[in-house]
Amino acid sequence: MLSPEEFSALYLSAKVALFATVFSLPFAVALGWYLARYEFRLKFLVEALLQLPMVLPPVVLGYLLLVLFGNQGFIGQYLNALGIHLAFNWKGAVLASMIVAFPLMVQPVRLSFQLMNQQLDQIAGSLGAAPWKVFWSINLPLAVPGIVMGSILCFSRSLGEFGATITFVGNIPDETRTIPIAIYSFLQQPDGEDLAMRLVALSLVLAFSALIANYFILQKYQRKLGA
Repeated sequence: MLSPEEFSALYLSAKVALFATVFSLPFAVALGWYLARYEFRLKFLVEALLQLPMVLPPVVLGYLLLVLFGNQGFIGQYLNALGIHLAFNWKGAVLASMIVAFPLMVQPVRLSFQLMNQQLDQIAGSLGAAPWKVFWSINLPLAVPGIVMGSILCFSRSLGEFGATITFVGNIPDETRTIPIAIYSFLQQPDGEDLAMRLVALSLVLAFSALIANYFILQKYQRKLGA
């Protein structure tokens, strides 16, 4: 049985990861489709910016979020006027997780669109189908395996986000203390190793389950392509 602190961390992590995945999904699908189908002059710059959260130190990313979306940040001050508070709030943890995990969601989605036979679009267009109808009826259904894989990777990465989150939203019990932050907190307490180890084991189970699910989805997709 989980203690109240452990259950709170698990619940908050799941909530943050779920919201981060859901909010990232439409942007990942749109960007993945656009990068797969179009060539443009500054495409290399867009791709570099997309991968930047993967190579940027998480603390740096958290500090930039604090500068932009903090209570007195460039954007945060206007959000505060609207009653939207992100810094030191679980909603800020969602934003940090979205930015860190977004590249992991876009890549499988983009690959799915790249592997499609574009002659299907041409045939549908020759039969009078509008571009938006081709996308919703042909492209999007065929990209579902990539979308599912990207969502799993985004969700699992969001569960493990630590550096940007603790820098941007802090370590507040029942508000921003996710599983990684709870592990860090327990390790700072006397005799907290056992609690930390329980959460470490839980994190391993969750991450391994996500990777196994991703593997079987990929295998099923490859068999379908082979057929």
